[in-house]
Amino acid sequence: MTDRDAVPLDPAAMRKQYRAEGLAENDLAATPVAQFARWFKQAATEAHLFEPNAMIVSTADAEGHPSSRTVLLKHFSEQGFVFYTNYDSRKARDLSENPYVSLLFPWHPMARQVIVTGIARRTGRDETAAYFRTRPRGSQLGAWASAQSSVIATRADLDASYTELAARYPEGEQVPVPPHWGGFRVAPQMVEFWQGRENRLHDRLRYVEEPDGSWRVERLSP
Repeated sequence: MTDRDAVPLDPAAMRKQYRAEGLAENDLAATPVAQFARWFKQAATEAHLFEPNAMIVSTADAEGHPSSRTVLLKHFSEQGFVFYTNYDSRKARDLSENPYVSLLFPWHPMARQVIVTGIARRTGRDETAAYFRTRPRGSQLGAWASAQSSVIATRADLDASYTELAARYPEGEQVPVPPHWGGFRVAPQMVEFWQGRENRLHDRLRYVEEPDGSWRVERLSP
C-alpha cells in the first residue's frame, strides 16, 4: 500500500456546483412519459451518456425489507416502464409480495435524475417471448444458466451450466423462453424530474396521477 492509498478520501469534499439551465412548469410535457421521452432522447443522443436506460430498481418484501439493484429499461410507453428478469430473483419475489416499486434514472453528467414510483405487473408471455427473441444468443442462454439471486459454490459451476446449455442449443437452433423468466411493467403513479441548480436550489417537478387518470404537477422544495 502506498502513502496515497493510506489517505482516506473525504466524500463531503467531493462537491460540484451545478450550473445547468433550470426546469420550469411551462417546460413540461402533458404527461410524465412524454416528458421522460424528451429527457431520455437528450441523454442518449445529445449527452451521449453510457447506458442512459440503466435504472436503479428498488423493491421491498412483505416485511418492508428494501433492496436495490441496477436494471436496464427495455421499453416505455404511456402504459409504463418495462424491464425483464428471472421470476425467481429477489426483485421478482419482492414484487410478488409487494408490487410497489421505485425506479431511479441517475443521469449525473447532466445533473438530472428521474424517479418513477408505481405498481409493477408481469408482462404477458407473448410480449416476453417477442422481446426474448431479440436478445443475443449468449443472453438467451444466460437466462437459463443463472438461477438468479441463489447461492452458488463457485464461478466454475455457473460457467459449466452455460457450456452445457450452449451444447444443448447449438448455433442456429432456437433457444426457448425460460418459464421462470419474463418482464415487469411499472405503471407510474408519481414521476419526479430533478434538475440540478446552483447553490443546491434544485428544480424538482413531480407529476401525480389523479383518480381520473389525469396528471397534477407539483413543485417540491429542494
